Amino acid sequence: MTERQGQPLRILVVDDEVMIAMLLEDVLVACGCKVVGPAGNVATAMSLINSGDKAAIDGAFLDVNLRGELIYPVVDALAARDVPVVFVSGYSADDIDPRYAGIPALAKPVPIAKIEHYVTEFANRREKW
Repeated sequence: MTERQGQPLRILVVDDEVMIAMLLEDVLVACGCKVVGPAGNVATAMSLINSGDKAAIDGAFLDVNLRGELIYPVVDALAARDVPVVFVSGYSADDIDPRYAGIPALAKPVPIAKIEHYVTEFANRREKW
């Protein structure tokens, strides 16, 4: 489900809540993905995005608010690379900047089935490339 040509999907995880990041990481690894990160702040996430192969990230699960720091610069950097994003947040969809209204948003705690659903979408999208 998550591999093409023997390479696992590389999924960026950015969340400042350690337990949420660990849950996402566990589910993604169980799905056969390689986790990039997790990162707990924008600077670390940007470092991960800018290091190595620009096409290396196949998707991302991002918290919206990282201890008062909004994730939007990371979203913009990923969008410039055409990387699909899913918000994982305690915020309601109404609290997310309207510029990002088209991005799926999952409420914490995130159901495992929803994570798996988006991993499948990331895999399907990569296969089309």
